[in-house]
Amino acid sequence: MAQVSLENEHLPKSKEKPLIKRFFQQIDIQLMVLPALAFIFVFNYIPMYGVIMAFQEYDIFKGYFDSPWVGLKQFELFFQDPAFFNVMRNTLVISLLKFCIGFPAPIILALMLNEVNRMFFKRVIQTVSYLPHFLSWVIVAGFVISLLSTESGSVNILLESLNLIDEPINFLSIPEYFWGILITTNVWKEIGFGSIVYLAAIAGIDPHLYEAASMDGASRFRQIYLITLPCIMPVVSIFMILAIGNLLNAGFEDILLLAKNPIIRPVSDVIDTFVYRVGLQDYRYSYGAAVGLFKSIIGVILLTIANTVARRSGNSLW
Repeated sequence: MAQVSLENEHLPKSKEKPLIKRFFQQIDIQLMVLPALAFIFVFNYIPMYGVIMAFQEYDIFKGYFDSPWVGLKQFELFFQDPAFFNVMRNTLVISLLKFCIGFPAPIILALMLNEVNRMFFKRVIQTVSYLPHFLSWVIVAGFVISLLSTESGSVNILLESLNLIDEPINFLSIPEYFWGILITTNVWKEIGFGSIVYLAAIAGIDPHLYEAASMDGASRFRQIYLITLPCIMPVVSIFMILAIGNLLNAGFEDILLLAKNPIIRPVSDVIDTFVYRVGLQDYRYSYGAAVGLFKSIIGVILLTIANTVARRSGNSLW
Protein backbone atom coordinates (compact mmCIF):
# COMPACT_ATOMS: atom_id res chain seq x y z
CA MET A 1 0.00 0.00 0.00
CA ALA A 2 2.87 2.35 0.77
CA GLN A 3 4.43 1.62 -2.62
CA VAL A 4 1.15 2.36 -4.41
CA SER A 5 0.72 5.66 -2.58
CA LEU A 6 4.29 6.69 -3.47
CA GLU A 7 3.67 5.90 -7.12
CA ASN A 8 0.46 7.96 -7.09
CA GLU A 9 2.36 10.97 -5.81
CA HIS A 10 4.44 11.03 -8.99
CA LEU A 11 1.35 10.92 -11.27
CA PRO A 12 0.54 14.25 -12.97
CA LYS A 13 -2.35 16.04 -11.31
CA SER A 14 -5.33 16.85 -13.55
CA LYS A 15 -5.66 20.58 -14.13
CA GLU A 16 -9.02 22.25 -14.41
CA LYS A 17 -9.74 23.54 -17.89
CA PRO A 18 -9.80 27.31 -18.41
CA LEU A 19 -13.17 28.98 -18.22
CA ILE A 20 -13.15 30.13 -21.85
CA LYS A 21 -12.27 26.65 -23.10
CA ARG A 22 -15.08 25.09 -21.05
CA PHE A 23 -17.46 27.74 -22.37
CA PHE A 24 -16.81 26.84 -26.01
CA GLN A 25 -16.93 23.11 -25.25
CA GLN A 26 -20.44 23.65 -23.88
CA ILE A 27 -21.46 26.22 -26.48
CA ASP A 28 -24.74 24.43 -27.29
CA ILE A 29 -25.82 24.55 -23.63
CA GLN A 30 -24.67 28.15 -23.26
CA LEU A 31 -26.76 29.20 -26.25
CA MET A 32 -29.82 27.62 -24.66
CA VAL A 33 -29.30 29.73 -21.52
CA LEU A 34 -28.60 32.92 -23.49
CA PRO A 35 -32.29 33.95 -24.06
CA ALA A 36 -33.04 33.63 -20.34
CA LEU A 37 -29.97 35.70 -19.45
CA ALA A 38 -30.95 38.33 -22.01
CA PHE A 39 -34.49 38.46 -20.59
CA ILE A 40 -33.18 38.94 -17.03
CA PHE A 41 -30.71 41.60 -18.16
CA VAL A 42 -33.25 43.61 -20.14
CA PHE A 43 -36.18 43.44 -17.70
CA ASN A 44 -34.38 43.16 -14.34
CA TYR A 45 -31.01 44.88 -14.54
CA ILE A 46 -31.49 47.74 -16.99
CA PRO A 47 -34.56 49.13 -15.11
CA MET A 48 -32.43 49.25 -11.93
CA TYR A 49 -31.07 52.53 -13.29
CA GLY A 50 -34.38 54.05 -12.23
CA VAL A 51 -33.42 53.51 -8.58
CA ILE A 52 -31.80 56.96 -8.61
CA MET A 53 -35.36 58.33 -8.75
CA ALA A 54 -35.63 57.51 -5.03
CA PHE A 55 -32.93 60.12 -4.29
CA GLN A 56 -34.47 62.84 -6.49
CA GLU A 57 -37.55 65.00 -6.65
CA TYR A 58 -38.34 63.37 -9.97
CA ASP A 59 -40.06 65.42 -12.63
CA ILE A 60 -41.39 63.44 -15.57
CA PHE A 61 -40.66 66.36 -17.92
CA LYS A 62 -37.08 66.91 -16.72
CA GLY A 63 -36.05 63.25 -16.62
CA TYR A 64 -33.36 61.59 -14.55
CA PHE A 65 -30.55 63.98 -15.39
CA ASP A 66 -32.27 67.31 -14.74
CA SER A 67 -34.49 66.40 -11.78
CA PRO A 68 -33.23 67.95 -8.50
CA TRP A 69 -31.25 65.72 -6.14
CA VAL A 70 -32.71 65.52 -2.60
CA GLY A 71 -30.68 62.68 -1.05
CA LEU A 72 -32.53 60.71 1.63
CA LYS A 73 -35.47 63.10 1.86
CA GLN A 74 -37.97 60.61 0.35
CA PHE A 75 -36.99 57.93 2.89
CA GLU A 76 -37.40 60.40 5.75
CA LEU A 77 -40.86 61.30 4.47
CA PHE A 78 -41.83 57.63 4.47
CA PHE A 79 -40.60 57.06 8.03
CA GLN A 80 -42.50 60.16 9.16
CA ASP A 81 -45.65 59.29 7.22
CA PRO A 82 -48.66 58.61 9.50
CA ALA A 83 -49.39 55.50 7.43
CA PHE A 84 -45.89 54.04 8.00
CA PHE A 85 -46.74 52.04 11.12
CA ASN A 86 -49.99 50.69 9.70
CA VAL A 87 -48.43 49.70 6.36
CA MET A 88 -45.47 47.96 8.01
CA ARG A 89 -47.72 46.16 10.50
CA ASN A 90 -50.03 44.85 7.77
CA THR A 91 -47.08 43.84 5.60
CA LEU A 92 -45.36 41.91 8.38
CA VAL A 93 -48.52 40.26 9.73
CA ILE A 94 -49.80 39.14 6.32
CA SER A 95 -46.33 37.97 5.26
CA LEU A 96 -45.82 36.00 8.46
CA LEU A 97 -49.26 34.43 8.18
CA LYS A 98 -48.55 33.41 4.58
CA PHE A 99 -45.18 32.02 5.64
CA CYS A 100 -46.35 30.16 8.74
CA ILE A 101 -49.44 28.68 7.06
CA GLY A 102 -48.68 28.75 3.35
CA PHE A 103 -45.11 27.44 3.53
CA PRO A 104 -45.71 24.13 5.38
CA ALA A 105 -49.03 23.45 3.61
CA PRO A 106 -47.46 22.07 0.37
CA ILE A 107 -45.07 19.93 2.42
CA ILE A 108 -47.94 18.40 4.38
CA LEU A 109 -49.93 17.79 1.19
CA ALA A 110 -46.91 16.14 -0.47
CA LEU A 111 -46.38 13.86 2.54
CA MET A 112 -50.06 12.89 2.53
CA LEU A 113 -50.12 12.22 -1.22
CA ASN A 114 -46.98 10.11 -0.92
CA GLU A 115 -48.85 7.76 1.41
CA VAL A 116 -51.69 7.21 -1.09
CA ASN A 117 -51.31 3.83 -2.79
CA ARG A 118 -54.05 4.14 -5.42
CA MET A 119 -52.48 6.00 -8.34
CA PHE A 120 -55.79 7.06 -9.88
CA PHE A 121 -56.97 8.74 -6.69
CA LYS A 122 -53.53 10.28 -6.18
CA ARG A 123 -53.46 11.78 -9.69
CA VAL A 124 -56.97 13.17 -9.34
CA ILE A 125 -56.05 14.92 -6.08
CA GLN A 126 -52.86 16.28 -7.63
CA THR A 127 -54.68 17.62 -10.67
CA VAL A 128 -57.47 19.22 -8.66
CA SER A 129 -55.05 20.79 -6.18
CA TYR A 130 -52.57 22.36 -8.61
CA LEU A 131 -55.05 23.65 -11.22
CA PRO A 132 -55.88 26.84 -9.24
CA HIS A 133 -52.25 27.93 -9.63
CA PHE A 134 -52.82 28.50 -13.34
CA LEU A 135 -55.83 30.74 -12.75
CA SER A 136 -55.13 34.47 -12.71
CA TRP A 137 -55.89 36.43 -9.56
CA VAL A 138 -58.66 38.24 -11.45
CA ILE A 139 -60.54 34.96 -11.84
CA VAL A 140 -59.76 33.78 -8.31
CA ALA A 141 -60.82 37.10 -6.78
CA GLY A 142 -64.06 37.06 -8.79
CA PHE A 143 -64.72 33.53 -7.56
CA VAL A 144 -64.13 34.51 -3.91
CA ILE A 145 -66.27 37.65 -4.21
CA SER A 146 -69.13 35.63 -5.72
CA LEU A 147 -68.75 32.95 -3.07
CA LEU A 148 -68.98 35.50 -0.25
CA SER A 149 -71.64 37.70 -1.85
CA THR A 150 -74.53 38.85 0.32
CA GLU A 151 -77.06 38.30 -2.46
CA SER A 152 -76.31 34.88 -3.91
CA GLY A 153 -73.10 33.79 -2.16
CA SER A 154 -72.92 30.11 -1.31
CA VAL A 155 -71.37 30.77 2.10
CA ASN A 156 -74.19 33.03 3.28
CA ILE A 157 -76.83 30.68 1.86
CA LEU A 158 -75.26 27.76 3.73
CA LEU A 159 -74.97 29.66 7.01
CA GLU A 160 -78.58 30.84 6.76
CA SER A 161 -79.83 27.34 5.99
CA LEU A 162 -78.03 26.08 9.10
CA ASN A 163 -79.58 28.91 11.16
CA LEU A 164 -76.13 30.16 12.13
CA ILE A 165 -76.86 33.70 10.95
CA ASP A 166 -80.08 35.72 10.66
CA GLU A 167 -79.03 37.88 7.70
CA PRO A 168 -76.25 37.74 5.10
CA ILE A 169 -72.81 38.96 6.15
CA ASN A 170 -70.65 41.11 3.88
CA PHE A 171 -67.42 39.33 4.74
CA LEU A 172 -65.21 41.49 2.50
CA SER A 173 -66.36 44.64 4.30
CA ILE A 174 -65.44 43.45 7.80
CA PRO A 175 -61.76 44.08 8.68
CA GLU A 176 -61.64 41.20 11.18
CA TYR A 177 -62.31 38.65 8.40
CA PHE A 178 -59.96 39.98 5.73
CA TRP A 179 -56.70 38.35 6.81
CA GLY A 180 -58.36 34.94 7.15
CA ILE A 181 -60.00 35.22 3.71
CA LEU A 182 -56.74 36.36 2.11
CA ILE A 183 -54.56 33.62 3.63
CA THR A 184 -57.12 30.89 2.91
CA THR A 185 -57.39 31.96 -0.73
CA ASN A 186 -53.60 32.04 -1.14
CA VAL A 187 -53.16 28.59 0.36
CA TRP A 188 -55.94 27.14 -1.81
CA LYS A 189 -54.40 28.65 -4.93
CA GLU A 190 -50.76 27.62 -4.39
CA ILE A 191 -50.77 24.50 -2.23
CA GLY A 192 -51.01 22.01 -5.09
CA PHE A 193 -48.36 23.56 -7.31
CA GLY A 194 -45.94 23.93 -4.39
CA SER A 195 -46.33 20.26 -3.48
CA ILE A 196 -45.04 19.14 -6.91
CA VAL A 197 -41.46 20.03 -6.00
CA TYR A 198 -41.63 18.16 -2.70
CA LEU A 199 -43.23 15.13 -4.34
CA ALA A 200 -40.33 15.07 -6.82
CA ALA A 201 -37.86 15.23 -3.93
CA ILE A 202 -39.68 12.41 -2.12
CA ALA A 203 -39.64 10.30 -5.30
CA GLY A 204 -35.83 10.49 -5.30
CA ILE A 205 -35.48 8.86 -1.88
CA ASP A 206 -33.99 5.35 -1.92
CA PRO A 207 -36.90 2.91 -1.28
CA HIS A 208 -34.49 0.55 0.49
CA LEU A 209 -34.46 3.00 3.40
CA TYR A 210 -38.20 2.49 3.90
CA GLU A 211 -37.81 -1.29 3.59
CA ALA A 212 -35.10 -1.34 6.23
CA ALA A 213 -37.14 0.89 8.55
CA SER A 214 -40.22 -1.31 8.05
CA MET A 215 -38.22 -4.42 8.92
CA ASP A 216 -37.08 -2.69 12.10
CA GLY A 217 -40.72 -2.12 13.04
CA ALA A 218 -40.98 1.60 12.27
CA SER A 219 -44.50 2.87 11.66
CA ARG A 220 -45.43 5.06 8.70
CA PHE A 221 -45.32 8.20 10.85
CA ARG A 222 -41.93 7.13 12.17
CA GLN A 223 -40.64 6.60 8.64
CA ILE A 224 -41.85 10.05 7.61
CA TYR A 225 -40.09 11.60 10.61
CA LEU A 226 -36.82 9.66 10.31
CA ILE A 227 -36.48 9.21 6.53
CA THR A 228 -38.74 11.40 4.41
CA LEU A 229 -38.31 14.73 6.20
CA PRO A 230 -34.50 14.52 6.59
CA CYS A 231 -34.09 13.51 2.92
CA ILE A 232 -36.14 16.43 1.58
CA MET A 233 -34.69 18.91 4.06
CA PRO A 234 -32.20 20.41 1.51
CA VAL A 235 -35.13 21.31 -0.77
CA VAL A 236 -37.14 22.64 2.17
CA SER A 237 -34.17 24.75 3.29
CA ILE A 238 -33.74 26.35 -0.14
CA PHE A 239 -37.42 27.27 -0.40
CA MET A 240 -37.39 28.53 3.18
CA ILE A 241 -34.45 30.85 2.41
CA LEU A 242 -36.30 32.24 -0.61
CA ALA A 243 -39.50 32.62 1.42
CA ILE A 244 -37.68 34.54 4.14
CA GLY A 245 -36.11 36.79 1.51
CA ASN A 246 -39.61 37.57 0.23
CA LEU A 247 -40.99 38.17 3.70
CA LEU A 248 -41.97 41.76 2.90
CA ASN A 249 -43.74 40.70 -0.30
CA ALA A 250 -47.13 40.42 1.35
CA GLY A 251 -48.83 40.42 -2.04
CA PHE A 252 -50.19 42.88 -4.53
CA GLU A 253 -52.69 41.43 -6.99
CA ASP A 254 -54.60 39.40 -4.41
CA ILE A 255 -54.88 42.30 -1.96
CA LEU A 256 -55.67 44.86 -4.66
CA LEU A 257 -58.52 42.73 -6.03
CA LEU A 258 -59.98 41.51 -2.74
CA ALA A 259 -59.63 44.75 -0.77
CA LYS A 260 -61.69 47.02 -2.99
CA ASN A 261 -63.72 48.35 -0.08
CA PRO A 262 -61.97 51.35 1.57
CA ILE A 263 -63.37 50.24 4.94
CA ILE A 264 -60.80 47.44 5.18
CA ARG A 265 -57.81 49.55 4.09
CA PRO A 266 -56.51 49.77 7.70
CA VAL A 267 -55.89 46.00 7.59
CA SER A 268 -55.19 45.55 3.88
CA ASP A 269 -52.77 48.33 2.99
CA VAL A 270 -49.27 46.84 2.52
CA ILE A 271 -46.06 48.21 1.03
CA ASP A 272 -46.87 47.15 -2.54
CA THR A 273 -50.38 48.62 -2.54
CA PHE A 274 -49.07 51.73 -0.78
CA VAL A 275 -46.44 52.21 -3.51
CA TYR A 276 -49.10 51.73 -6.20
CA ARG A 277 -51.50 54.20 -4.63
CA VAL A 278 -48.97 56.89 -3.69
CA GLY A 279 -46.42 56.46 -6.46
CA LEU A 280 -48.69 55.94 -9.47
CA GLN A 281 -52.13 57.21 -8.56
CA ASP A 282 -50.85 60.30 -6.71
CA TYR A 283 -47.92 60.81 -9.19
CA ARG A 284 -45.32 60.87 -6.39
CA TYR A 285 -42.83 58.82 -8.36
CA SER A 286 -39.75 59.50 -6.21
CA TYR A 287 -41.62 58.75 -3.01
CA GLY A 288 -42.96 55.46 -4.37
CA ALA A 289 -39.50 54.48 -5.65
CA ALA A 290 -37.98 55.18 -2.23
CA VAL A 291 -40.56 52.99 -0.48
CA GLY A 292 -39.99 50.19 -3.01
CA LEU A 293 -36.21 50.46 -2.61
CA PHE A 294 -36.57 50.32 1.17
CA LYS A 295 -38.53 47.07 0.84
CA SER A 296 -35.92 45.60 -1.52
CA ILE A 297 -33.05 46.44 0.83
CA ILE A 298 -34.79 44.78 3.76
CA GLY A 299 -35.47 41.74 1.56
CA VAL A 300 -31.79 41.42 0.61
CA ILE A 301 -30.79 41.68 4.29
CA LEU A 302 -33.28 38.99 5.30
CA LEU A 303 -32.14 36.75 2.44
CA THR A 304 -28.50 37.12 3.45
CA ILE A 305 -29.23 36.36 7.11
CA ALA A 306 -31.33 33.29 6.22
CA ASN A 307 -28.64 32.00 3.87
CA THR A 308 -25.92 32.53 6.51
CA VAL A 309 -27.89 30.56 9.08
CA ALA A 310 -28.66 27.78 6.58
CA ARG A 311 -24.99 27.55 5.58
CA ARG A 312 -24.22 25.95 8.93
CA SER A 313 -26.29 22.93 7.91
CA GLY A 314 -24.79 22.85 4.40
CA ASN A 315 -28.05 23.72 2.62
CA SER A 316 -27.40 27.33 1.65
CA LEU A 317 -27.87 28.97 -1.75
CA TRP A 318 -24.32 30.29 -1.86
